[in-house]
Amino acid sequence: MLNVKKIKTVYFLGIGGIGMSALARYFKANGAEVSGYDKTKTALTEALISEGIAVHFDENISEIPKAIDLVIYTPAVPKEHKEYIYLKEKGYEIHKRAEILGLITNDVFTVAVSGTHGKTTITSMIAHIMKQSGKDVFSFIGGISKNYKSNLILSEKNTIAIVEADEFDRSFLQLHPDIAIISSMDADHLDIYKNKDYLVESFRLFANQIKKNGKLFLKKSLVLDNVNAKINTYSAKEKADYFAKDIKVENGFFYYTICCPDKINISVKAGIPGVHNVENAIAATAVALELGIKPAEIKKALQSFSGVVRRFDYRINKENFVFIDDYAHHPEEIKACVNAAKELYPNKKITGIFQPHLYSRTRDLADEFAKSLAMLDELILLDIYPARELPIEGVTSQMLLDKIKLKNKMICKKENLIEELIKRKLEVLITIGAGDIDQLVAPIEKSLKNILKLSE
Repeated sequence: MLNVKKIKTVYFLGIGGIGMSALARYFKANGAEVSGYDKTKTALTEALISEGIAVHFDENISEIPKAIDLVIYTPAVPKEHKEYIYLKEKGYEIHKRAEILGLITNDVFTVAVSGTHGKTTITSMIAHIMKQSGKDVFSFIGGISKNYKSNLILSEKNTIAIVEADEFDRSFLQLHPDIAIISSMDADHLDIYKNKDYLVESFRLFANQIKKNGKLFLKKSLVLDNVNAKINTYSAKEKADYFAKDIKVENGFFYYTICCPDKINISVKAGIPGVHNVENAIAATAVALELGIKPAEIKKALQSFSGVVRRFDYRINKENFVFIDDYAHHPEEIKACVNAAKELYPNKKITGIFQPHLYSRTRDLADEFAKSLAMLDELILLDIYPARELPIEGVTSQMLLDKIKLKNKMICKKENLIEELIKRKLEVLITIGAGDIDQLVAPIEKSLKNILKLSE
């Protein structure tokens, strides 16, 4: 078996991905020489370069180190990629990110957070609670924690791992956690799973990889039979082993009480909006209590939790205009995002810019997308971001737009978007999607600040 602790040189194909970059940072922190390729320059690749990691953006064999102990790749890199072919021909074993994450966490106490949505926020919440409570944790997060400005959190000894367990490509089956969370099992990644039954079966397999005497924290509305681990339930909407009561919104803050076993009640004032984030906090609290964190420490940490970049991420927050950026790319996530905005701004017009992610997801969930997007007051729809896919005949943004029962809706090219926004009287604007819409956020913010003459 590969011994990751003895690795001295690591090469990444697709180093700029959120999961890949966290691994790159981990190996760099452990003294390895780290370099890699990515297709596109982003803020994340620039950050890696500034941290001393060599990143190049052309398929260039000469950039590959002469001696490599470990090659890690993402399935987003096509098999006809020049560097992939070269490394294969040279006889290197090429490992998936999930496999390496499994090896890193194999010998330490591990908390794995899974679910078709919610896992990034829950992972970062648990890591923050543990870190603020002085525990020796390390965490791989599927987003950039605002508290730590990174997708990797490290401690002196790294004795407890808090990891995001990704269901895509069944990656989470590489993990054998001591504690696991399943936050949701909505139909998604049907290009991999074909139907929801196979998706649920993979979650069942994941749950049964929990170590002996381990525990599963399961959202109460989910049904998962034939699981060996002890199950505790949680919910923000109904009574469970861990649940919330007295949820209210005042002056942009969510107030609620988390009710736990043994008559433990934790009252929270949180700046992270949305009932879905109340539920995420309940899951994080359940794990923290299981790991011996005191209620007062949990309360303090939840109230200082700043969130994750691109998860209901305020870019402009003024009385006369609000601009929020959100990673939502599944109908349920869009519904949660729009509901949170409506709870906070019940009397304001909400305009959404949505970039669909993947042709297959748009095709498989078109009716669900249409319902979620119809909750907006105005919709600007961008072209579908293909990611790893080729176009599918008949699957277009126009097809999706035609299904959306909304009066104020349109399709817009990315290059015309800012011009379109400037013409409108905006109150609450949300950019939504998981493709390259994040590259538009800073230009939108800058332009609207100039037009609206907003001070920092």
